Amino acid sequence: MNDQRPRGNSLAARDIAALVHPYTNLRAHETDGPLVMAKGRGIYVVDDSGKEYIEGLAGLWCASLGFDEPRLADAAHRQMRQLPFYHIFAGKSHEPGIVLAEKLKEIAPVPMSKVFFANSGSEANDTAIKILWYIANAAGTPKRKKILSREKAYHGVTIAAASLTKLPANQRDFDLPIFPVAYAETPHFYRGGLPGESEEQYSTRLAENLEKLILAEDPETIVAMFAEPVMGAGGAIVPPAGYFPKIQAVLRKYGILLVADEVICGFGRTGNMWGSQTYGIEPDILTCAKALSSAYLPISAVLISEPVFAAMQANSAKIGTFGHGYTYSAHPVPAAVAVETLAIYEERDIVGHVRRMAPKFQAALEALADAPIVGEAKGVGLIGGLQLVKDKASKTMFEPSQAVAPLIAKACEANGLMVRPLFDNRLAVCPPLIIDESGIDELFKRFAKGIAEGTQAAKAKGFID
Repeated sequence: MNDQRPRGNSLAARDIAALVHPYTNLRAHETDGPLVMAKGRGIYVVDDSGKEYIEGLAGLWCASLGFDEPRLADAAHRQMRQLPFYHIFAGKSHEPGIVLAEKLKEIAPVPMSKVFFANSGSEANDTAIKILWYIANAAGTPKRKKILSREKAYHGVTIAAASLTKLPANQRDFDLPIFPVAYAETPHFYRGGLPGESEEQYSTRLAENLEKLILAEDPETIVAMFAEPVMGAGGAIVPPAGYFPKIQAVLRKYGILLVADEVICGFGRTGNMWGSQTYGIEPDILTCAKALSSAYLPISAVLISEPVFAAMQANSAKIGTFGHGYTYSAHPVPAAVAVETLAIYEERDIVGHVRRMAPKFQAALEALADAPIVGEAKGVGLIGGLQLVKDKASKTMFEPSQAVAPLIAKACEANGLMVRPLFDNRLAVCPPLIIDESGIDELFKRFAKGIAEGTQAAKAKGFID
């Protein structure tokens, strides 16, 4: 066998010798090696050979202001020189954490009482789970520990959050879930809608099925449901018309809280500051991360409604403390960068910019459905997903093992575009929010070329007749 592994003291060879990569075939990586990025500029990143790519997924749905915003670097530098670290345990505090909490409350989609800070979306959702269990005990309803999630949901990879993430690779051989979770249907009209059924009718059916699930599981055992406004890693799937108001009515009927996972959708992605505003969601708890700091430093937040906080406060008084927190909760440097990020969003009217760019972006996305391999091309704001199919008329899917989406993504990469292959042979595109009309034109030019070349690669492998 010819060993193609990188040799010598190159960055690629050192990577193979030292790093464990997330979401990677660890054995194949020893042969394939890494793609090493060296710098970024606007919507572009550049690898260590000098090749430039449009970052069509904003890194991991997160670099909203692109890859070289000097104000964020300056904010980090100022805070590093003034107060590089302090904690907020036991009543301690600092200005960046206070200001950021105030700002998040100010822009929240519904009135919120308090903000808890963590370091990632996974930790934020993990914290929300713990809060839900904490207040269930405080309310004298200790049986209410079960959580509702959805098929194809993604809520993170900590042990608790990954129990809600209903994607095979995130649970297989990790012995998950670790607590009772019931999974509702994926609200994907392209796959789940019946012939002649409208999106509103489909949403009504999903709400009816959710109620059946709740009754089957016993509503007195369910504390909350987690839901992404747009499902991210599960396929960049936008909900059908009327979906969230209908399911929230069912949840309220049985006293079940709703946690909006805004880790991907928050801060302008869907054309509003929050996906909750785009889809009529009124969450009891909201989690956010990623674009909170434009991903320049790790930080996440849990926004908590007054009824939830009142229960937390009462229980902490009974116990003597709220026994949860992270060393880096509200770390002053990421908090300062997040404050500056929110200031930039406001000053530059980033949400307005997304609204202005969205029609062009969505039209270009929908035009990709002309490709023989694309069954659905749909999105909202500056996010979208493609469903790759073997036959458009019958919506016949490729076998997961055929991995056609990675073939297309690899062809896009060769053409200088990063997109994300996802479960069920879907592709996601989600560029930095600063992308302009010329950037959109170039992105979709490269995307169309990647789809055409990837289709030929799939034919060569016998995946397409």
